[in-house]
Amino acid sequence: MSSIIKNIGKVILAGAGPGDPELITLKALRFLKQADVVIVDRLVSPELLLHVKTGATVLYAGKQGGNGKSTSQKTINELLVKHALQNKLVLRLKGGDVSFFSNILDELSTLSENNIPYEIIPGVTAASGAAASAGIPLTAKGYSNGVRFITCYDLETKTPLFWNELVDTNDTLVFYMSSEALPTVVAKLLDNRISSDKELAVIEQATTPFQKVTVYNLHEFETKIGHTKKFASPTLVIIGRVATLHRKFKWKENSGREEDYFIPLADRTSKKKTDLTIAC
Repeated sequence: MSSIIKNIGKVILAGAGPGDPELITLKALRFLKQADVVIVDRLVSPELLLHVKTGATVLYAGKQGGNGKSTSQKTINELLVKHALQNKLVLRLKGGDVSFFSNILDELSTLSENNIPYEIIPGVTAASGAAASAGIPLTAKGYSNGVRFITCYDLETKTPLFWNELVDTNDTLVFYMSSEALPTVVAKLLDNRISSDKELAVIEQATTPFQKVTVYNLHEFETKIGHTKKFASPTLVIIGRVATLHRKFKWKENSGREEDYFIPLADRTSKKKTDLTIAC
């Protein structure tokens, strides 16, 4: 779409990468420096906001597992329309890639319904960033035929056929936003007799200074970890033969720090670099 409608701005939907601020694309960075309004998710490096131009409005519109300070999708949609109709350049900056497990469909529908011009800029998704940072080639020859990207927010709707397919496939399984459901996922895979040469890599806060990678045998995870371990947010899980390659090809050590790289929504406060607020 081109911005040809008089007195209407434009919305840029862009991915910021998985955490490391240097993993943003040059194109997204250019718009970050030009935008009048930046509507930003929680899982975007705070360092990137140093590039916002003076006078721009920065709005936190993040979500965090039902946290009371999470911003509703309806509110985010309204913000996009409100500022674009004020003839502003609006950047909707999301963690990872803008199209992977995000509500881009709702936002695109809203923009289209209101005849607001938009552009979509891809980013490095969490699966690519976490795997690279952990030294795990997702489709290593002889280890994997492909990759499946999965989220278990609707775990109760998964059928026996779903679990059978996951056990039988030679694809690498990448689970987004599933750390809390991981004990159930592991139990289902073991119940369906997943191959013993497939392991599980848990990558916490991937690509950030606080990254931690742990590789488990699935039986070991079920008996020793299970529901007793709480993983940092965000956590990405890789299951398959490729997970074993971390031990050989890891190129960075785990952080010994237990801090959150991404500021929890409960700790967000209004600050003044430009106009920095939480969108509620």
